[in-house]
Amino acid sequence: MSLIVFLPMPGTLREYLTLILTFFLFGLSIVVIRYLFRPEARAMQLVNALTDAMSRMGKGDFNVNLEVNPRYAGQYYEVVKNFKQMAADLGQIENMRQQFVANVSHEIQSPLTSIKGFAQALKSDRLSETQRKHYLDIIEAESERLSRLSDNLLKLTTLESKRPPYQPRTYRLDKQLRQVVLAAEPQWQAKGLELDIRLAECELNADEELLRQVWVNLLHNAIKFTPEGGSLGLSLSVTGSSAVVHVEDTGPGVSPEHLPRLFERFYKADKSRNRAAGGSGLGLSIVQRIVQMHRGEVTIANRLVAGTRATVELPLSQIDAPP
Repeated sequence: MSLIVFLPMPGTLREYLTLILTFFLFGLSIVVIRYLFRPEARAMQLVNALTDAMSRMGKGDFNVNLEVNPRYAGQYYEVVKNFKQMAADLGQIENMRQQFVANVSHEIQSPLTSIKGFAQALKSDRLSETQRKHYLDIIEAESERLSRLSDNLLKLTTLESKRPPYQPRTYRLDKQLRQVVLAAEPQWQAKGLELDIRLAECELNADEELLRQVWVNLLHNAIKFTPEGGSLGLSLSVTGSSAVVHVEDTGPGVSPEHLPRLFERFYKADKSRNRAAGGSGLGLSIVQRIVQMHRGEVTIANRLVAGTRATVELPLSQIDAPP
């Protein structure tokens, strides 16, 4: 039978082990404390960063940049991600608003400068009757341009309101297109344009007055940019449950880089040409908005030979209210 003898542990070794155990427990405590309180601290930092960003956005500064590691943000990462997207969207809207104001100011300033200049010139006693009439004609034309700009801005504001005017009814679209062509007879006859009209019978359920504005704008654009002796084409066909209208001209066409931006407000592919023709760059924006209200689509493309073709496709029936 063996005899096991437990010898007492030397004091020095016991002290070392106690010290090591103490450090181990201290380190473990620190880890546990950091684990328990770090999420709250980081959450508080995140809340402070969001509060600061919202304060800056409230003062008009949308250039906020919140860099958050998804590993540590946890459930708050989606909140930060959506907040950053909202800030970017609001910044884009603010840029568009500033650009819109600048464009309106520019479009108003140009005719006002002309009116002021020629009104001052009329004060001269040395003007001949021919010069005086010429200056008065310019003032009248610039005044009409201001009136059209004001009217178009009002139309855009109304069309983009929460409750735009929208009263659909069933009517003959082909008859409406013929009436628009006849109403524009003085314009296309003055340039000696040849017309190619092909209209199929078509009953459409839509807002007749709003769509009249679409056809007037597109037809007048085609007349405006078609040289004397050119030709215009207007066609209407029914495809399935849609009405398709084409308005074609034999003008100079549009450069490919400008085509995607033609429906932007105040955008002019050829600024000098549009200004000379009295355009404000709002007509196609109005066309697009009205067509969208009818859940349709409008596009403009260059023809293979010469000129452009505007295509409007509309559903034959409007069931719901405009989007």
